[in-house]
Amino acid sequence: MGLSVGDQLPEATLVAMGENGPEEVSLGSLTKGRKVVIFALPGAYTGTCTTSHVPSFIRTKADFDAKGVDDVICLSVNDPFVMDAWGKSTGASEAGIRMIGDATADFTKAVGMDFSVPSRGLVDRSKRYAMYVVDGTVEVLHAEENPGVCDLSGGESMLAAI
Repeated sequence: MGLSVGDQLPEATLVAMGENGPEEVSLGSLTKGRKVVIFALPGAYTGTCTTSHVPSFIRTKADFDAKGVDDVICLSVNDPFVMDAWGKSTGASEAGIRMIGDATADFTKAVGMDFSVPSRGLVDRSKRYAMYVVDGTVEVLHAEENPGVCDLSGGESMLAAI
């Protein structure tokens, strides 16, 4: 399945760091009756993800809030410990961006947004994209052709689209 505008997101169990350690998070509970921006990327601490993608959503977080977006979520195929540390080191967590892991890549694979480049150490990773989801339905989807580029999937582009 490839992710498309109009699709209902499948239920998925993701992981995030909670007050007492890793906690399972239901994607349905994050999106039901809510307006959410989810941006996904190949990996924490990787080049474009750290220098372009996350900063674009830090810059635009207040503007998303002003447009009535309930949550901005960064999703990566990483464990919750890595996502938590990365959120702190980039300032994303302080900006109010939720750092959530798809540790097993189950959601990423279910929506057809996975890729692998074993020679670069990237196996079952997420393609770079951003989506605006209203009550679990994809209203806007910006996917990059090349995972090393962050043009369509950046915060400013998504902000302009909603």
